[in-house]
Amino acid sequence: MGEYSKALSSHEKALAIRQQSLPSNHPDLADSYNNIGNAYGHIDEHLKALSYYEKSLEIRQQSLPPNHPDFSMSYNNIGNVYNRMGEYSKALSFYEKALEIQQQSIPSNDSDFAMSYNNIGNVYGRMGQYSKALSSHEKALAIRQQSLPSNHPDLADSYNNIGTEYYHIDE
Repeated sequence: MGEYSKALSSHEKALAIRQQSLPSNHPDLADSYNNIGNAYGHIDEHLKALSYYEKSLEIRQQSLPPNHPDFSMSYNNIGNVYNRMGEYSKALSFYEKALEIQQQSIPSNDSDFAMSYNNIGNVYGRMGQYSKALSSHEKALAIRQQSLPSNHPDLADSYNNIGTEYYHIDE
């Protein structure tokens, strides 16, 4: 278990320094807000995490080109919060936005693609759309097989996710 209160304190100090020394729309401020959102997410403070992720996204929208890869991080993080809150349709929408950005900005075998497909698969599974979940998890696995060593734990996660969806499809 991490020491999230210490992490949060450090990220808040970094933000305070950046707020004093950088313009209000500087990408480093977006990173600080994102990091604070991560800390709140780890302690299940979903609404606080969401607020910081949205602030991070707002700054990125002001300071970065529209298909910058950092947008996919923002969208995935916001999707994660909605997923944890049980708001699966909203989560799916943000995960799909993340995937759209990735399709424009990173190589197709990048592990971030696998993460997005995995997130989409997890949400479809929670929504009871098991065939769509299976398809997404298979896409995640294919990317992970190309980009990771054969003994990487993420491959095991993909195989487990695929197995879980097969259980549900047969029910």
